[in-house]
Amino acid sequence: MKIYLEKIISECILKLGYPAKTIQIEIPKDNKFGDFTTNTAMLLAKELKSHPRNIAQQITENLEYDKDLINKIEIAGAGFINFYISDNYYFRELSKILSLKNDYGKSEINTGKTANLEWVSANPTKPLHAGHGRQICLGKAIANLLEWSGYKLTREYYYNDAGNQMRILGMSVHARYEQIFNPNFPFPEDGYQGDYIKDIAEKIYSIHGDKYRNCENIDYFITTGEEYNFQSIRNTLEKLNIKHDIFFNESSLYENGAIEKLMSDFKSKKLSYLKDGAVWLKSIGEHEHEKDKVIQKATGEYTYRLPDMAYHIAKLNRNYDLIMDIFGADHVDTYREVLHGIGMLGYDISKIKVIIHQMVVFKTGKEKVKMSGRYGTFYSLDDLLEDIGKDATQFFFIMRGANSQLEFDIELAKEQSDKNPVYYLQYAHARICGILRHAGEVIPEIDKLLETSVDFKILNDKYELELLKQLTKFPDEVESASLTYEPHKIITYLNKTAECFHVFYRNNKVIIPSNINLTLARLKLCLSVKQVLKNGFNIIGISAPERMERTEE
Repeated sequence: MKIYLEKIISECILKLGYPAKTIQIEIPKDNKFGDFTTNTAMLLAKELKSHPRNIAQQITENLEYDKDLINKIEIAGAGFINFYISDNYYFRELSKILSLKNDYGKSEINTGKTANLEWVSANPTKPLHAGHGRQICLGKAIANLLEWSGYKLTREYYYNDAGNQMRILGMSVHARYEQIFNPNFPFPEDGYQGDYIKDIAEKIYSIHGDKYRNCENIDYFITTGEEYNFQSIRNTLEKLNIKHDIFFNESSLYENGAIEKLMSDFKSKKLSYLKDGAVWLKSIGEHEHEKDKVIQKATGEYTYRLPDMAYHIAKLNRNYDLIMDIFGADHVDTYREVLHGIGMLGYDISKIKVIIHQMVVFKTGKEKVKMSGRYGTFYSLDDLLEDIGKDATQFFFIMRGANSQLEFDIELAKEQSDKNPVYYLQYAHARICGILRHAGEVIPEIDKLLETSVDFKILNDKYELELLKQLTKFPDEVESASLTYEPHKIITYLNKTAECFHVFYRNNKVIIPSNINLTLARLKLCLSVKQVLKNGFNIIGISAPERMERTEE
């Protein structure tokens, strides 16, 4: 309905010759002011040099709308335009939910557009730790939102398989391999300490025995370590039902000459210079205090900024309408430098959207969890998945906005009661499934009866109507969340929907064998709630169970 109101108001403003405005439609806090309201007249008042109420009067008098959908339009206060929606609209939407099913709530605002979402992109030097979970789960939900808004989406993983970190990985695996034969073999000071390094070394030994003992070339150890870790990463992602379409290797940027070309472009445009044997890129910040940055060290090694710039140029050359990256808060300065660098070369960086998320603190009750686990130096994401399951993991990581600090209570995530927010939502879905099963026991022919048409006007109880109104907000909520890339908004909506359902259920008997028409109408209302919950779950990335155990308190 918000979309419809925005459309008719925009058309009216155009017809009146008023300046174009972004139409803001809100839901009044008090329903005596209608179902929806807009401050459009106030926004136009200054430019038109007229009183807002006069402008509101002009708009309402010239507004063309479906009178079967809108009962009444009133002007209130300084010039608010309030809309009172007909019950017929809600009954139409109820039929629409039952008809569209899994597609209800999908938007066409980005139909015909392409998007690229790059996230996770963890270096293949170790398995994923629990802290990675926030970005991973956030990206999964944002990917779903982008598709629900109409984008044709490419999911991408930037595979960082070059640089000093890979050399350190190889040295670490080599040292652990040598220690199988000689426990006193020195381990590199900056080596990777986790037990997984020993696992890789033992795997090499089990296959090759002492073949690589005293080997000076560590390339095999680098390759084996990389393959082991990356397979571990992919296995963990698979547990969360995450699959990427493209795995982009950093090494390809060196092999295809993209790095050399980028260096040449900076030089030819006089954006870089040589100093103390290193190549520096001129200040790429927006503030005077920001300094020039080294892009190639005196040793000849490139800094991480350069391949990141080359990678984003490669993505821009694929002509996506939207390119999105998800980074942790520790990457704020890095991504700014990368975007400014390619922006100086004339690339259109307006297509690139960067989502920054804050870090996570894990706790059990009031106690913080020390970041240690089976891999020695951190609590792994596999550990977390094993402890609480994939649905709770997915839900808890995205239930707050990316910019908010997140406290992840592991004990709460294990709860099988309404205290656990993901359980609360999933139980609402399971409860409806239980009602439908019970209906089949009481009325054996119920499935056939539910295929017949029903006059929804029989749903005139206030709790029925409030639930209906809540359901019809779903498409607007999906579109709003997709425009701001904030999947936690869907959770807020689902919580309200579950609450409205429970209030309806407490105050209305659903199955009334003596009144089959009312039974069918209420069962179809329950089916609609079930469908909207399921669709919301699909977006945020959790399952919709039909049966659940419940811990009574």
